[in-house]
Parts: sequence; C-alpha cells; structure tokens
Amino acid sequence: MGDGLVGMVLCAGLGTRLRPLTDLLPKPAVPVGGLPLVRWSLALLRGAGVRRAVVNVHHRAAGMERAARAAAAALGMELEVSAEPVIAGTGGALRQARPLLRGAGAILLLNGDVLFDADLPAAVEAHRRSGALATLLLAPMPPGAPYAAVEADAGLAVRRIAGRPGPGGPGLAPWHFTGYHVLSPRLLDEVPADPFDCDVNRHVYPPLLDGRVRGHVDRGAWSDLGSPAGYLRANLEVLAGAPLRPRPGADPRAGLSPRPEPGVWAGEGVVVEPGAVLRGPLLLGAGTRVEAGAVVGPAAVLGEGCRVGAGAEVREAVAWDGTALAPGERLVGAIAAGALRVPAGG
Repeated sequence: MGDGLVGMVLCAGLGTRLRPLTDLLPKPAVPVGGLPLVRWSLALLRGAGVRRAVVNVHHRAAGMERAARAAAAALGMELEVSAEPVIAGTGGALRQARPLLRGAGAILLLNGDVLFDADLPAAVEAHRRSGALATLLLAPMPPGAPYAAVEADAGLAVRRIAGRPGPGGPGLAPWHFTGYHVLSPRLLDEVPADPFDCDVNRHVYPPLLDGRVRGHVDRGAWSDLGSPAGYLRANLEVLAGAPLRPRPGADPRAGLSPRPEPGVWAGEGVVVEPGAVLRGPLLLGAGTRVEAGAVVGPAAVLGEGCRVGAGAEVREAVAWDGTALAPGERLVGAIAAGALRVPAGG
C-alpha cells in the first residue's frame, strides 16, 4: 500500500481559536495524551505505509519543526519541512511544497489540527479506483454542527463546497469534510499562482467539480481540537480509550508503567507522597511529583515534570510539561500550561 505514497500534514495555521495556548505552541504540537498532535498524524500515515512526509510551518515555526522532526524520527519516517515565511493557505501550501512532493504516486494531505481515526488505505484504494484528481474524506454531518457542507451526488462526486457556486444537481447530500484528502500529483498543476494565500476549497477545487473531485465516506472517530473545550475533550477521549484503531507509534501509555491504583499509569521518576490520592483513568508523565493530600484524577493527563501541590485537586484536566500547581489549587475542566490556566468552557 505504501508504494508511491507521500504524506503532507498542514501545520502552518495560527490556531487562533485555541489561544492563549497556541501562543506557547503551534496547534499541531500541543500534547494529546502526552504526545504532540503531529505525532498522531504522522503515526496514522506511517500505519498506511507512508515512509516520507512533509510538514509546512509558519506560526512558531521553529517549535513546530522540532516537534515534527522528533515525531518523525520516533516513527522511522523521512521528513521534509516546507517553511512559509508568509502563510500560503491550504492550497498555497501544496504549491510551495511542490518540489518536496516530487515523485509521489499519491499524496495524503491531512489537516494537522484534528484527531481522526481514518482508514487511509481504504481511502487511497477508493481514490485510485475512481481516477479522481482529489478524494475528500467525508463523514456524516454531526447534528447541529456549524461546519459548512460538502455536497455530493449519489455516486459521491462532489458538486458544491460550502455553498459556493458549483454545478449542483438533484439529490445532493450534505457531508462533513474531515480535513483529509487523497490527491493525484496532477492536482498540483491546478493550484493557481495567484492568490498567494490560496485556499484549496475556494480556489483549487471549484473549477474541478465536474467529476474530478470525489468523496469517500469514513465513519471513524473525529475530533476538532480547535477550541479549549474540543482540545480537552480529545485528551479525555484518548485517555478513556476512545475507539481509535491501533496506531503504533502513538500510544499514550508507551514508556509508562501501571500503578496499583486502577487505570493509573506513570512514567519514570514519578513521586507520589503519602496521603495523596490517585484515581484513574490518569496519566502521569515522567518526573511528576504529587504532594501529600492532593487528589489527582479521575480523567487527567499530566505531562513530564509536573508538580501538584499539597491538597490540590486535579480532574477532567490536562497539564502540560513542567507545570506546577499551587498547594490547594483546583484544576477542574481546564488546561494548565506553565502559568496559564485555560477553562475549557462548553
């Protein structure tokens, strides 16, 4: 399956909805289950047989590149970085990365800010059978969701995107676009030079809605990490063993050991003082210290080197590496990143 496949993960976005967390890290580098989100994306590609991948970087570019290179190295993948000093958009990202995509038989393009349990081999097979220039991975539209629809006919030929002009036709069904695509290399010839900040759905696909853009339905679990609420929810779903297919190389418990408390996993050097209470599901990163009287869990992910002060309470929460919680502090339904405390909201 991997022959000729090249992956690209879009990692250049500003992450505005996740601020102020994305003032510290670009969104595809934020930890999910203790692993950078880009590690989950690259592991999914690796599981589909992809050995060479590209990421584009713009916002906090150096940190994004470090996270992506570390993830690729851990997965045994070759990684190339397409730097965008001026952000180029989803379509422009393909144009700017074209030299790095040379030689691909097909390109798997993934939005780097979602966690999606996609069956990529099935999508690639559908793409190759159809002969399409682009195949969009679609899912049933979540009830009440604010997402703009991709409209496709009964044969899953895409006829309209986000209500923009297209050929339309009778009997179109609205679908949710997951942000994952399978592309023929020939699609790169359709990316315009102008505008520079080029959106694939606005500037690349609309002229091709004559059958050259198709959909493929994938009903795998999908999480949008765009908001603090979505980010926390994704972490807690992963912690609880959400229905993700096995993803070698992206196991939140790898390197951790089970503790006597049910559902609690801890890294090397974790210290739990007498009188502290741990309740699973709970992950404690290496070097974390939980002081006497603290209650940690259920439903919490603490990164490496965290410190939970005496009498503190932590549940339904995420703490990033190196975060110190003050004695008596209450972190519930929130994210802690260094000095930041970000309520997840609704």
